[in-house]
Amino acid sequence: MTHMVNTVADGRVDKMTSQAEKTSGSGVVSAPPPKPVVGRGRDHRIDAMRGVALLMMFIDHIPQNLLNRFTMRNVGFADAAEVFVLLAGYASWLAYGRGFRKYGVPTILKRIFRRCVQLYIGQTIMVAAYVFTVRAWRHFTPVSVDYLEPELAHGMGWVWRVMMFDALPSNLNILPLYIVLLGGFPLFYVLMRVHRSLALVLSGAVWLFVNFDPEINFPNWLDPDGWYFNPFAWQFLFALGLTASAETERRGGDLPQKQLLVIASILYLVFSAIQAFPWTLWGLPDFRPFGDSIAPAKTWLSPFRLLDVVAIFYLVQSSDKARQWAAESKLGQILARVGRHSLEIFVVGTVLDLYARLIFSTFGDGWGLQVAVNIVGLAVLFWLAAWLDARRTRQRAALAASK
Repeated sequence: MTHMVNTVADGRVDKMTSQAEKTSGSGVVSAPPPKPVVGRGRDHRIDAMRGVALLMMFIDHIPQNLLNRFTMRNVGFADAAEVFVLLAGYASWLAYGRGFRKYGVPTILKRIFRRCVQLYIGQTIMVAAYVFTVRAWRHFTPVSVDYLEPELAHGMGWVWRVMMFDALPSNLNILPLYIVLLGGFPLFYVLMRVHRSLALVLSGAVWLFVNFDPEINFPNWLDPDGWYFNPFAWQFLFALGLTASAETERRGGDLPQKQLLVIASILYLVFSAIQAFPWTLWGLPDFRPFGDSIAPAKTWLSPFRLLDVVAIFYLVQSSDKARQWAAESKLGQILARVGRHSLEIFVVGTVLDLYARLIFSTFGDGWGLQVAVNIVGLAVLFWLAAWLDARRTRQRAALAASK
């Protein structure tokens, strides 16, 4: 069979060569036209990384959870929130940036508005779940006011503040940031159309200015320091994701793998891991080279945190092996499935966090409950991702069949 295929292929080549010689009128064979670049399909690395970030956020938002000793915040300056926002920028370009010329400005603006509404609905669901759950739980056992913030634990006069993002309770503050950043996407796009680096340069300048003056922030009725995720600082991370996505699209592949950048990224992550690791929590000697002198602020996105997440992102997005793992391995596909439904997973995971905290504070945080809470919580999230993925597949199949 192989010999037959080779024979046919050789015959086709000879035929093409003969035709080319006849066309050129000389003994010199004309070079065949270059083959068009074939698209590599969906990049599952983005989905898989976002899936990992969502699962780590679920674990990290339960203070009593022993499993959060093993998440990325223990081995680096950055945590899952930075990964989530950077990938939000990357995915936003894929979802909307390419569509302005293809579908027109009005259509894409409607899509962005519709997504912002979906995010707002998700925020409303989480706030309502927190309020009603805590107030119902109080009928059976005391609950610390910290679960709702002291100002929100009494009365209903604060509702309009939460709905207008004038008050942002803890653990319920990342979707408002996402809405603000996504709402500003058209401005990022216009600047990128003027020059592909203009949005990144201006965004970086604003971020740098905020790092020199952290008081520049959105007001928060619950915190005199403003939003915990300062939009004026975190927009730079979003802009980095947008620019990286546009650049990989322009190149038609991965980020360029430069050996010097790979080495620099690895060395920085090693330093970050040693400096950020909670040595004393594990009963070990403190090996941090700079002790307590480095305390990277999360609110205004300290350069140490920024470099950490950028190094991770670069190593993954410049690696073809990482692309292959995310697309072909069983674990990579499971994580990618979680990441493809980020809003639903985040909302459900945040509500599960509340129940886990209430269970631990009411019944204790012994090993039995630790195992039960983590197994049940993660199982619910994995099941939800699988169900949502299957539903989307059925919907697409029905749509294709109707055409």
